[in-house]
Amino acid sequence: MKTLQVELGENGDRSYPIFIGQNLLEQPKLVEPYVEGSQVLIVSNETVAPLYLDKVKKAFSAYQVETVILPDGEKYKNLNELNAIYDALLTAKFDRTCTLVALGGGVVGDMTGFAAATYQRGVNFIQIPTTLLAQVDSSVGGKTGVNHPKGKNMIGAFHQPRCVIADSNTLNTLEDNQLSAGIAEVIKYGLIRDMDFTQWLEQNMHNLLERDPEALSYAIEVSCRCKADIVAADEKEGGVRALLNLGHTFGHAIETSAGYGNWLHGEAVATGMLMAADLSMRLGKLTQHDVERVDNILDMAMLPTRAPHHMDYDHFLELMAVDKKVRAGKINFVLFNKLGDAMVTNDFDHGLLKETIEAHRAIDGQ
Repeated sequence: MKTLQVELGENGDRSYPIFIGQNLLEQPKLVEPYVEGSQVLIVSNETVAPLYLDKVKKAFSAYQVETVILPDGEKYKNLNELNAIYDALLTAKFDRTCTLVALGGGVVGDMTGFAAATYQRGVNFIQIPTTLLAQVDSSVGGKTGVNHPKGKNMIGAFHQPRCVIADSNTLNTLEDNQLSAGIAEVIKYGLIRDMDFTQWLEQNMHNLLERDPEALSYAIEVSCRCKADIVAADEKEGGVRALLNLGHTFGHAIETSAGYGNWLHGEAVATGMLMAADLSMRLGKLTQHDVERVDNILDMAMLPTRAPHHMDYDHFLELMAVDKKVRAGKINFVLFNKLGDAMVTNDFDHGLLKETIEAHRAIDGQ
């Protein structure tokens, strides 16, 4: 087992560990130090619960345990479904010393974290992510929330977990497209600040897709270390943390337009990363070879790289205007000074942005 630390707060008083390894779900001694009170609510979904809920309940057998099983899918990440968690907490008379446990992917983690942030103005919670995307990205850093029909993740709060338990065994039950979606976020870390890691990914992509335990463990560890370092430096995204949004301005627009769940988050981010590389090239920061390198690694990971055909420039612009990254009416993009060196900017030529969007729309009918 590997243990990383997210360093937060004065004197590290809000710091928490990320545990990475195999067979971690059944280890009560691992979670006990991070449980407050005697009441535990485990939140999962219809896909994950049959696979892992019983194991996790045993790890919390010393406590009063209640469960909530949410429907599975991004389209259910909304305020209406969030009420199921509040209803369970209130029905069981959970007090403000309770602990919520998120057992699932990014949707479960974001919704459970937001419920924990808002129930009785904030209670304890633990992340047990079961998808690669959640293990390397959404479970770390304290971003919680739900979607609105007009914008993704527009309702939420920063609320850090007490610990993150990433059991790589859970990745064996992932569907192939879910694994690839998680690899998109792994690729992101290399592109924004670590080209040695990018080269390792290019050389080991087959092993990741084949779910080689050593390759997955290494990719999770490097990704989480990168995320932990950035979050420690900028918890609430006032500066360097914004680099983690590479591909997300384009990607969130794709998700919103397609209808939540029709594109996986990582799939939309992958397309957005290639569009960011293309725009960077048009701004004179990258070469055509650089863009082709980004395209190739995404293709190796079996990820889409073209936006839906119906999404023209005006449609993208309308959706990107409703985004958390907009400041003073200006859209902020994460682009590249060079591969491995990302930047945040709102200084770009809209004519070049239009060229990028038109160049990366799927052929009509695809």
